[in-house]
Amino acid sequence: MFLIKNLRQKCRFTFFYMFNQFKNQMKKQLLLMMSLLFVSVMSFSQQSGKVLDADTKEPLIGATVLSADGRNGAVTDLDGAFSIDVNEGANVTVSFTGYKSTVVSAEGGMVVYLSPDFNELSEVVVTSGVIDIAKVRETPVAVSTISPAEISLKVGNQEFPEIMNRTPGVYATKQGGGYGDSRISLRGFDQRNTSFLINGQPVNDMENGWVYWSNWQGLTDVASGIQIQRGLGASRLAVPSVGGTVSIFTKAAEKSKGGSVAQTIGNNGFRKTSLVYNSGKNAKGWASSFLLSKWQGDGYVYGTAGEGTTYFAAIGYQPDGSKHSLNLSVLGASQWHHQRSSWVSIRDYQNFGSDKKDGIDRRWNTDAGFLNGEEYNMRRNFYNKPLATFNWDWDINSKLKLNTSLYASAGRGGGTGPRGGNFRAAATDYFPFNIDLTQHYLTNGRGTRDANGFINFDAAVASNQSTTNPYSGAISSFAGQLIGSNGFRDNGVNRAVLIRRASMNSHDWVGAISNLEGQFGKFKTSIGVDLRQYKGYHYRVLNDLLGLDGYYSTGNRNSAGQIINTLTEASPFRNTGIRGPKIDYYNNGIVGWQGLNGMIEYNDEKKLTAVLQAGLSNQSFQREDFFDQPQLPISETKNQGGGYLKGGANLNLSESSNIFFNTGFISRQPQFDAVFPNYANYVNEDLQNEKIKSLELGYGFIGDNITFNVNAYSTTWGNRFVTRALFNAQGDQGYGQFKDIDVRHNGIELEGTYRPTSKLKFQGMLSIGDWRYTKDFTSTLFDANQQQIGTGTLYLKDAKVGDAAQFTSYVSADYKVGKKINVDFGYRFVDGLYADYSIVDAVFTQPNNAGALKLPSYGLADLGLTARAGKFTFRANVNNLFDTVYISESETNIHADGSAPTWNGVDVRNSVWFGFGRTWNASLKYNF
Repeated sequence: MFLIKNLRQKCRFTFFYMFNQFKNQMKKQLLLMMSLLFVSVMSFSQQSGKVLDADTKEPLIGATVLSADGRNGAVTDLDGAFSIDVNEGANVTVSFTGYKSTVVSAEGGMVVYLSPDFNELSEVVVTSGVIDIAKVRETPVAVSTISPAEISLKVGNQEFPEIMNRTPGVYATKQGGGYGDSRISLRGFDQRNTSFLINGQPVNDMENGWVYWSNWQGLTDVASGIQIQRGLGASRLAVPSVGGTVSIFTKAAEKSKGGSVAQTIGNNGFRKTSLVYNSGKNAKGWASSFLLSKWQGDGYVYGTAGEGTTYFAAIGYQPDGSKHSLNLSVLGASQWHHQRSSWVSIRDYQNFGSDKKDGIDRRWNTDAGFLNGEEYNMRRNFYNKPLATFNWDWDINSKLKLNTSLYASAGRGGGTGPRGGNFRAAATDYFPFNIDLTQHYLTNGRGTRDANGFINFDAAVASNQSTTNPYSGAISSFAGQLIGSNGFRDNGVNRAVLIRRASMNSHDWVGAISNLEGQFGKFKTSIGVDLRQYKGYHYRVLNDLLGLDGYYSTGNRNSAGQIINTLTEASPFRNTGIRGPKIDYYNNGIVGWQGLNGMIEYNDEKKLTAVLQAGLSNQSFQREDFFDQPQLPISETKNQGGGYLKGGANLNLSESSNIFFNTGFISRQPQFDAVFPNYANYVNEDLQNEKIKSLELGYGFIGDNITFNVNAYSTTWGNRFVTRALFNAQGDQGYGQFKDIDVRHNGIELEGTYRPTSKLKFQGMLSIGDWRYTKDFTSTLFDANQQQIGTGTLYLKDAKVGDAAQFTSYVSADYKVGKKINVDFGYRFVDGLYADYSIVDAVFTQPNNAGALKLPSYGLADLGLTARAGKFTFRANVNNLFDTVYISESETNIHADGSAPTWNGVDVRNSVWFGFGRTWNASLKYNF
């Protein structure tokens, strides 16, 4: 008992002793924690301040303030003010697009001044080191930059390329006027001969070089900047930069957490809703960004409704202290839209439609009509082209970097059009051929239209059904049904019908770009590879039988013919019929690319920069035909080498002035149609590379309130090979091969900015070109069976190059009203615009011809207003403010000779596109 009692006392003593010790320790720990908390509260609190423009001392609205670890961030308000949770004395990075970023020590009441950065895009967060960014006062090229703010505020419901019209050498138009049907020329060279890169990756079609802007409508939402490098450009890739290189940069995974919601409305029922969210960078180095937008509209041009969805996602990984940076992104824009494909003569604009100004209804569309009371158009474009990109940047050591980009795209879609011998029946002969609608419909009485001139597609259905006899042929499963065709006419099959087919142009495209860069003192070197593999799928399927039960197809020469009733929807997200029955044609184009490039650059403390670049490439071509080449279904593979050599230097004469020059030579592979002329699987025996030579000189000045750049260029593009379809007097089709075509493009460009006060900014540009053919040349003519039938001389010496204005100018004023409102006004003047004539037009077969048709000059004014209130931003644009009536393009080359009326001096029989009248859009954006 004693032992037990004694043990209990010892245990009790031990327990209380330990408890007291624990209590005392807890008091000490509590005091320590309170002390630490007090110190923490004293040192880790909200640090506030302002961000101002170093020159104007005006607040910078929307500047980003980010902690060193990327976990805390803030955005400045309307007064440039911010608050951020960081330790006092900790480093924070302050940045704003178009200004030089800076790192400062955080403290209460601080004021941070940012200086403008004339190399704007060097500050944009881009996704990979494979992107070649030209730097002012360093890179010896003529360059213009468009900031993300300009893109997001001023594009609105305009076409994406039109934002570039305010830069020298650019001529962009809406063409027919459907959503995404725009095109752009640079220094007089069209899209096939201007390189377009998205995040450093080439996007020109690998068969014909074209860029379909309807596939990239989402760029308005995700572009973080555009850099237009005119002439040879700074890209290390062997791209077709005859006119220049347009680099478009998309958003990356943003480091700051937040997002936005925006709603846009505009003329003719346009509306778009956009949602953006950024997760911010977490402690492990991960960041992600997402965007989703939906748009739809009725179209300014009659019968051009459309709608689409843009999607974007980016995931980035860059741990603190790591030598590796990873970024995965997916960008896409699915859409469908009706088109205006039939060219319209000036007198058609006068004779049809009702919304007229100066006697012209600019909205007229010969292809527009109605079916069952709803809009219907034979021409409907639809496409979905997702682009997936994976970038890996590796800082190997202090001297070496490896930048790699892998990308893939699977484009699916095409466009619809008429099929069948509808021209054989007066009721369904809707579409003029080699004449305008005035002669076709009003004079000849062809086609069934309503009182306003729009197509009555219900009449097509009625005609198809009433003129077609029940099928009585050997294919028993179709007995008694109504079957149409394009040419077959036995057993009750009717060839005088109209249906809607879909021509598919899908593709699979993969590529890889990798550059190893080294910095050795004043020398920077790089060596890189550019690999691409492309397969294009070209075929036709049925889309709408317009009241018939089937279509008798004889287009496949491997078959005696078959009846098809399988339909493929004209939708970007539906089955595109790649595995189903096809009509008319079915072929694949297979193109490969292997490129090797190298660069050496000398930079003497940014006083003198000299660059030499060279590249070699091999392009392989192969054509596969499942319908029209039964004796040679697949061609041999044709490998064609090419390359370039270019270089230049920039000398900074002072802190404000610099001069530069560049020169180069490009040996460029011909396009796919030149390798396989006349849609055959036989390789052209006279295949030659095109030769491009260029020389450019420039001067730049950067002052306290004025900056400007001026440059002069001369580009010669020779040894071109062109194939054109020709028709003889009997209407039989043949083709002409035109080789050794030469053009020379000379010009002067000026661009500048002037800030007379802190509230007022002027911008302007002037572009003067002289673009001509340099000689006459001889062509070889072939019939439809590829037999030579003769030669002919084309008299083109000194003929002006058409389809792009050779004189453009632009001036804008941006005025700040108080702290919350900005008003901007811009005016663009266009002259020296010639018709997009064909070089095989009959006028050029005679010496001393009249040359290219010059179109009237015009000027357009735009007005914009931006207002900010808290986290809201409101923007309104009015384009073509004064509702000017003007011709933006002409397909024909008919000179006024007194035999027909004229409009502003232009013969009304010419087929032209009139530009849009006054349009508007307004948007409201909320940032969170």
